[in-house]
Order: sequence, then structure tokens, then C-alpha cells
Amino acid sequence: MKRNTGLAIVLIAFGALILFHNLGIHTGSLFGSIMGYVIPAAMVALGYVGIKNGSKLAWVIAGLGVIILVGKLAGWIIIVLAIGLIAYGFSMLKRRTV
Repeated sequence: MKRNTGLAIVLIAFGALILFHNLGIHTGSLFGSIMGYVIPAAMVALGYVGIKNGSKLAWVIAGLGVIILVGKLAGWIIIVLAIGLIAYGFSMLKRRTV
């Protein structure tokens, strides 16, 4: 097996999922929700590669990917922020009583 065979198989699988969805052959809600995160992550990754190669358009692609990912992950970001605030509050109370 060559070095890029695994990447090629993953790209073919994701391309097939996108094609099936556009043709009306739905593969279930699990794959749809996964693709909702994979496409923006791929945009960020391709933008990063393009930035490394000196492309100006890559900044736009990476920026859009980041904005989409932040929008999709906003619920998780809020949960992590809330847990962090609770932990920080408990640490402040613990420090104050000592």
C-alpha cells in the first residue's frame, strides 16, 4: 500500500456521501451530522495548506471554515466555558477560606 492510499479512500468515501446526499439518497442523520463538521474542518485544513503554499485565497477559505466551525461548535464551547467558570469559582472559594 502506498503512503496516500488511506487518505485517498477517506476522500472517496466523503465524496460519495456528498454525492449521495445531493442525489437524494440519504445515508441517515449520523452521516449528515458528521459531514456538517467534516466540510468546515476540511476547509480549514485546505486553507492551512494553501496558506503554507502562499495562496491569498486560502486565507478566505480557512476563515470561512473557522467561522462555520465556531458556529457549529458554539453549544459545546458554551458548555466548556460554563464548566470552566464553575471550576474557577470553586477555586476562588477554596483559596479565600484558607
